[in-house]
Amino acid sequence: MTSGNKSSTVITNIGELMTQDLERRVLKDAAIVIEGERISWIGTAKDAPSADERIDAEGRAVLPGWVDSHSHLVFAGDRTAEFEARMAGESYSAGGIAVTTGATRSVSDDELTRLVRDRVAEAVSQGTTYLESKTGYGLDVENEARSARIAAAEVDEVTYLGAHLVPNGSDPEEYTDLVCGPMLEAVLPHVRWADVFCERGAFTKDQSRRVLTAARNAGLGLRVHGNQLGEGPGVALAVEFAAASVDHVNYLSEKDIAALAETWESWDPASGTGNRGTVATCLPACDLSTRQPLAPGRELIDAGVQIALAANCNPGTSYTSSMAFCVTTAVLQMHLSVHEAVRAATYGGALALGREAGNDVDGERAVGSLAVGHRADLHMLKAPSATHLAYRPGIPLTHSVWRAGVRAV
Repeated sequence: MTSGNKSSTVITNIGELMTQDLERRVLKDAAIVIEGERISWIGTAKDAPSADERIDAEGRAVLPGWVDSHSHLVFAGDRTAEFEARMAGESYSAGGIAVTTGATRSVSDDELTRLVRDRVAEAVSQGTTYLESKTGYGLDVENEARSARIAAAEVDEVTYLGAHLVPNGSDPEEYTDLVCGPMLEAVLPHVRWADVFCERGAFTKDQSRRVLTAARNAGLGLRVHGNQLGEGPGVALAVEFAAASVDHVNYLSEKDIAALAETWESWDPASGTGNRGTVATCLPACDLSTRQPLAPGRELIDAGVQIALAANCNPGTSYTSSMAFCVTTAVLQMHLSVHEAVRAATYGGALALGREAGNDVDGERAVGSLAVGHRADLHMLKAPSATHLAYRPGIPLTHSVWRAGVRAV
């Protein structure tokens, strides 16, 4: 089963194949064929076609690779002292970002590239196959542009987050002008998205609106850090600007949830058609580290909001790339089913990045789900079902990983 010079691989004897496609199929005793970077066949093991290579899954579960739609991988240093203080009772504030900014500016391009590359490898080793990362630890034109350039060479999606924090000694309005002007122009060749930290201690509603307007006018997709430290304008701004996602969402009013749900009213989850809304991205590892209440994932799903789970790897509030940990937490503490949590960490992340659709016809291969024509991003577990992710919390269950058809682990 080959086409041109593309080799093919059949993975057979899969105990449970959780596709997370539009049909949300869960197949038993299944097989899947990879041809080049794409999936070319899915079905039962007894009907599997021949291929150049055969891999026996020996009853293990296979699911889509994790899609981590929110991370901050371009940094140097750590904030262990801040973490210890927070665990001793100090509250989290946005000011610690300045510590990482200083450390990041101090290292060479080569060292910063090595650090990002190591973090990507760590994520992939745990089943993550599609990664977003933000800038935001440069906070001047030169260093934000450097961060964007380095990220673009190492991750799948790059988000401009010059509006992460107003640097010490800077005038907030003048810095916002910089973010909306020269800094935006400098990063534009390397980024697809823009984000703003709309929160007390960071950027006000009016400043955030200016950032989002400038980014939209520059042709970038939009995301918002919102409602992390308390109820605020983040969700409302994300809805107003039709942002692809609003992330954190720890403190939501009934009005916030209703507004997010309304953005999905014309979208049909069974066919993926209609106007896609604003994804609510929940970051449970961050919530635990900052001792904030967990985002209300159950309430959001029940209201009709599409959610994503992401690791939010960063040195201050969530120094982990473990999407499995996020899935486990979502099941055990956020009251999601295993299927809902895995979907949020795969298809939900793809939705948040606008990569949930695409196949052989349109040439833009979908990620976050397993279907013919989609990118062959697979995560095989050392377990017979995905339920073991929550049933055996803390146990490393990644057996094998394929990223765009290439075995990475």
